[in-house]
Order: sequence, then C-alpha cells, then structure tokens
Amino acid sequence: MIIWLASYPKSGNTWVRVFLNTIFYTNNELNINNIKIKQFPNREHFKNILDDFGDIEGVIKNSLNAQYAINLDNKIKFLKTHSACWKSNKGIFTNNENTLGVIHIVRDPRNIITSLKKHFGKINYESALKFMQDERKFLGSKNNKEENDVATLISSWSNNYKSWKKFEKNYFLIKYEDLIENPNKEFLKLIHYLKDITNFEFDEIKIKKAITDCNFENLKKQEKQRGFIEASKDSDQNFFSLGPNNNWKKFLDNDIRRKIENSFRVEMEELNYL
Repeated sequence: MIIWLASYPKSGNTWVRVFLNTIFYTNNELNINNIKIKQFPNREHFKNILDDFGDIEGVIKNSLNAQYAINLDNKIKFLKTHSACWKSNKGIFTNNENTLGVIHIVRDPRNIITSLKKHFGKINYESALKFMQDERKFLGSKNNKEENDVATLISSWSNNYKSWKKFEKNYFLIKYEDLIENPNKEFLKLIHYLKDITNFEFDEIKIKKAITDCNFENLKKQEKQRGFIEASKDSDQNFFSLGPNNNWKKFLDNDIRRKIENSFRVEMEELNYL
C-alpha cells in the first residue's frame, strides 16, 4: 500500500521526504543524495506499460495499473508525487485499494512563486504565475531521458490542492509555514499520524536526531558540499536556496501579489493565508 507525499512543486515535499528517508532508510544519517523514497510517476513504474513516457493520456489510463504492480509485494511504501489527484473519464490517479494514506504538503502560493521561478528558469513573475494558473499544466518532456521524466499532470496550484484535500482515507495536512515555524512539533505530529495508520515502530531518540539533522541549514550545507542530484538543470540556483528566508513580502511587488491572491483567494482563505 502506498502512502503518498503529495504536493504542488516547491512546497516542501523534499524536506519531508528527506526526514522520512533519514528515519527509515539511511540508519538515521542525513544523506540528500541517497533518497530511497521515489517519485511517481517514474519510468520504472511504467516500463512494461508505456513506450512513450511523454504520453500524458497513456499515463492517465495506466496510473492504477502501475500502482497495482507496485503493490504486488503487499508492503507499505512511501511515494512522492507532484501530480494532482485527478479523475477523468479515462482514468483516476489513485484509489483506496492502492492508497493507505496521504501526507499532503501545502505552501503559500506567494512564496511558491519565487522558488518556482528560480527552479523552472522562468524569466519573470508573470510567467511563473501563468505556470501556476494553468489547469492543464503537466511536467515531463519527450526529449528527456531522466528516470523521473514522465508526463505528470500537476494542473494549477488551486486544482492540485483541492484534488488532494478531497482524499478522505487517512489524510494528513502539513503546512510548510508551520514546518518552518516549529519543525519539532510538525514532524512529531507526522510520526503520530504514521503510528496511527501503520505498525511501524519508532525510536524517540532517533526521531529527535532526525529532526535536528534535517533542518534547512543542514540540507543547504550538504548540497553545497556534495551537490544534489535532484537539483534543476534549468536553473543555476541551488535546490535548497532560500527556505525560511523566502518571504513573499521581500520579493513580490503589490501588482503580482494581488494577482496571486485574486487567483487563489478561496483556497488561501481556507488555509488561513489570507
């Protein structure tokens, strides 16, 4: 069964993934280049299903088939995704049969836009905002041969958020801003959630060490020393760049701020960002 780490891009998914990876897969040692929690969709998941990994309709039709194959071992596993939890007449992203739970990481879109602009190499904030507003937006390129490069329908920021919050089975919400403000509290809440839905056993001393080791400055420091294999090829910025210092009040003028708030007002008010 899959526990999804679901988020819109640049919302803190990697931070949560590194924390869980440190606890479960690296003997409690921080290593950002040895993350065992993989992304879905991934070419490995579709290698016997699709010939064209840029075929968005093929991914949509076969998302569940790929997940049934992943779950044949009857083990619990974490998977990261930036996909919206879409439903269409051609297929659905996931279902209760394949999913044990959802860890949904969200972030204020006024802060996402600066990180997204840098990560995807957008020339200005207007271009980045169009990216975030695009309801048909998908990631993936037919010309790219990387493992994670599979057509992925992320949709708009608002649709991505709304699609996952509707998934009722073992749903757990993390706000990036709360994680920045009090990582100890938020990561412990995450551990309690996992205790409730799994038979995992946790060592409190190891949990506290992992929380300390996975602070943003340590992630940033390790990337500077060793690089980060998941960093964007479209940007010369480090993946772990601004973090807590990415405050929209420092970067956004009033015009782009208003456009973001007008585009996503309902969801931002629901999340107490407005």
